[in-house]
Amino acid sequence: MRTAQVTRNTLETRITVGLNLDGTGIAKLATGVPFLDHMLDQIARHGLIDLDVQAKGDLHIDAHHTVEDTGITLGQAFAQALGDKKGIRRYGHAYVPLDEALSRVVIDLSGRPGLEYHVDYTRARIGEFDVDLFLEFFRGFVNHAGVTLHIDNLRGINAHHQAETIFKAFGRALRMAVEADARMGDVLPSTKGAL
Repeated sequence: MRTAQVTRNTLETRITVGLNLDGTGIAKLATGVPFLDHMLDQIARHGLIDLDVQAKGDLHIDAHHTVEDTGITLGQAFAQALGDKKGIRRYGHAYVPLDEALSRVVIDLSGRPGLEYHVDYTRARIGEFDVDLFLEFFRGFVNHAGVTLHIDNLRGINAHHQAETIFKAFGRALRMAVEADARMGDVLPSTKGAL
């Protein structure tokens, strides 16, 4: 089983992430940021990743540290659960629509952090949630998972729909990238011999 549990404690947050890359999409989420929980649930359900995220953060200031540190801790857990990467597909991609919104996510489990994030939200807040924080979440994930990630919202009018298509596509792309490739056998998918 490709599983991990990581705890990150700082003066700003205390976060524990448990995940199973070979799960069924079960999510247990309590970050204190309801819209973040909703988006994490999309990753779990559409990525078929069992995900347990428990966070206590300085929400009396704002959600910035909690959202960013959740991305960091999730990235650390993802890297740990993925292990040596032998026999995986390595690359994943997904297009996901939701009514008028459409997003594309492409990922390479390259071992090199890189983020291209092209999202022009139609409003700055979804309820109480500041949409700028999603960039911090994905930056934290990428830097600590060691992946290359391209996120493009291709169209959308409703900011909730824009965000949801991104997270659903992210889950689907992760699912594809971590899948075992029967033709690869126990081979590392890299001409360098390292990922």
